[in-house]
Amino acid sequence: MQPGERLESAYILPEDASEALLVGRVWSNAAGGPCVVLVRNGEVLDLTAVATTASGLFEIEDLAERLSSKSDLPVLGTLDSFLSGEAGRLLAPIDLQAVKAAGVTFADSMLERVIEEQAKGDAARAQAIREKLAPVLGDSLRGLVAGSEQAAKVKALLQDMGLWSQYLEVGIGPDAEIFTKAQPMSSVTCGDTVGIHPISHWNNPEPEIVLAVRSDGKIIGATLGNDVNLRDVEGRSALLLGKAKDNNASCSVGPFIRLFHGSFTMDVLRTVRVSLLVKGEDGFEMTGESPMEAISRTPEDLASQLRNRNHQYPDGAVLFLGTMFAPVKDRRGAGLGFTHEVGDRVEIATSKLGRLVNWVDRTDACAEWTFGTRALFENLAARGLLGKA
Repeated sequence: MQPGERLESAYILPEDASEALLVGRVWSNAAGGPCVVLVRNGEVLDLTAVATTASGLFEIEDLAERLSSKSDLPVLGTLDSFLSGEAGRLLAPIDLQAVKAAGVTFADSMLERVIEEQAKGDAARAQAIREKLAPVLGDSLRGLVAGSEQAAKVKALLQDMGLWSQYLEVGIGPDAEIFTKAQPMSSVTCGDTVGIHPISHWNNPEPEIVLAVRSDGKIIGATLGNDVNLRDVEGRSALLLGKAKDNNASCSVGPFIRLFHGSFTMDVLRTVRVSLLVKGEDGFEMTGESPMEAISRTPEDLASQLRNRNHQYPDGAVLFLGTMFAPVKDRRGAGLGFTHEVGDRVEIATSKLGRLVNWVDRTDACAEWTFGTRALFENLAARGLLGKA
């Protein structure tokens, strides 16, 4: 967290937190390691007796019902005491799960991916290409359902115009882009810094809804994510996707996973609006809001393309659903669009999932990732917790 900055629980929790089932992970100073937790009435309740890993917790049948009626959980402290550092700190609400992402699932960001490709990673060329392509592609893609008969007709039209792109192929074609965003245990969370690789000079946050998917493919809840993106690196070549996406502190997830329960359903998730706020130390500010309803593929379709008979995830997975934003507000000069600066504060929020807050630094200045799967199991073994899920 930035010097002098302190988040408060009311700021990061959903507006209807009193009705929400919120599960996550903390590093507990008292326990001496990571604990899976339930956040209820401002308190952090220890779920260690239920499951020692988030992956194991999510495999429990009727999890939401079991947790909603459980009243004998030990209290590790208040959420504010973890946000202040007194009791410990927040961890990403996932551990052993695969961290996957779907790309090019919204029309506006789809257009920007085509622009990146055409510009070959050069931000200075982007505006001219945007002015040329937007009238054609924008009208063609508006309201289009990926994989539909109409999408096939648009594909043929754009091919005839010489405007077809690999990004349009995964954006409106039958097969979604599903890629590995980060390694298990490497994600950061609310209050942490996120990293921009120092080779990048054109980059942006990617605010996304993230699904929690059980090993059998069942979607059990959702949270927020920042799929930090290096536009110039990926724009130079799609083969640099891994270098553009999987870097130190480049994946933020949280603050908590909200389980589907009561009034919070998949139908409700489809209607949420996700907001973005970027505030720089240079006085720059950028805001935006976009609806999940604009997605070109359903969450269920994306989850089924992630996990199916051809590909399984025995420890479960989380799936970023794609970004609704393609920030283009000029920052470093006219026509250069948006890029991050060190010290930027990034907030991604929606009323049903809360607020994910991070600060931007270079990847080589962010804390190194050292606590991986082996370290987790060594810690659990030292605490006598192995074999409990």
